[in-house]
Amino acid sequence: MTERVASTTSRGEPTGEGKFRWRRKHLLGLEDLSAEEITCILDTAESLKDISTRSVKKAPALRGKVVVNLFFEDSTRTRMSFSLAAQRLSADVLDFAAKSSSLSKGETLRDTARNIEAMGVDFIVIRHPAAGAPHYLTRCVGCSIINAGDGRHEHPTQGLLDIFTIRQALGRFEGLRVAIVGDIVHSRVARSNLWALKKLGAEVILIGPPTLVPKGFEQMGARVVHDFDSVLGEVDVINMLRVQLERITSSVFPSVEEYSRLFGLTSERLARAKRDVLVMHPGPINRGVELASDVADGTHSMILQQVSNGLAVRMAVLYLLNQAQTEDA
Repeated sequence: MTERVASTTSRGEPTGEGKFRWRRKHLLGLEDLSAEEITCILDTAESLKDISTRSVKKAPALRGKVVVNLFFEDSTRTRMSFSLAAQRLSADVLDFAAKSSSLSKGETLRDTARNIEAMGVDFIVIRHPAAGAPHYLTRCVGCSIINAGDGRHEHPTQGLLDIFTIRQALGRFEGLRVAIVGDIVHSRVARSNLWALKKLGAEVILIGPPTLVPKGFEQMGARVVHDFDSVLGEVDVINMLRVQLERITSSVFPSVEEYSRLFGLTSERLARAKRDVLVMHPGPINRGVELASDVADGTHSMILQQVSNGLAVRMAVLYLLNQAQTEDA
């Protein structure tokens, strides 16, 4: 795939010259995006990432706009990243705490969102345990909705920052083999990565025990493998997923120790991989379970780059959705 580097103004904002014309008002998932739309977000993120390294870490693109973080599940990186991304673009940011809101008194999600929008909000960033909650909100309010994770469905900005990190390090997707290892069945991150990587030309290998990686994922275009060691030497990227113990309601493997022995990435296992393999993890890390500490902090690790790139990607999403809002006005 041909990669395009977006041009910028003197203030670090994308000029839009030579770029795909973005038209979507919401970002709900990557399954419905085209390869060109995904590349547009990556190119825009590339042009915005330097804002965070300047002496004045601000651009005026969203001046006068209001972004609300509507989170119904715990989050550190995603919530902070969206807040900082909005602030970098000069938007006002409000954080919504579901546990101390009127939802605890019986207010519906629809009424909560409509009341928030009535305060002059332009963007709602929502994380919700129910798959489809962001899609539902698009039928309730007129502002832009950004999915920050909905149940087991998708986590589109995490998927975008992962593939942005891969492109930054390797410069391509065509011909790459990307392994996603761990608790696939509960992972919205795995689904977003799978949809995007397949559209951009990479092969995706899902790895884990049969209880966490059923063969049904092959219908989504992935290769399913239950023996991690059998594919170690052929993959270019290893994306380790957290074992989501809070979502697991039954015994899906004998013990954490057994899981770590078979599917954890240790320095011994890493030594059998390609010399230039990338190691990734969406966080938070269960050190000693899916990743050994020396691997998480080692030279192959892209974990901190993923966090940094998440800021640029979320700035790009806000910038493009605001562009679509402006054109619709």
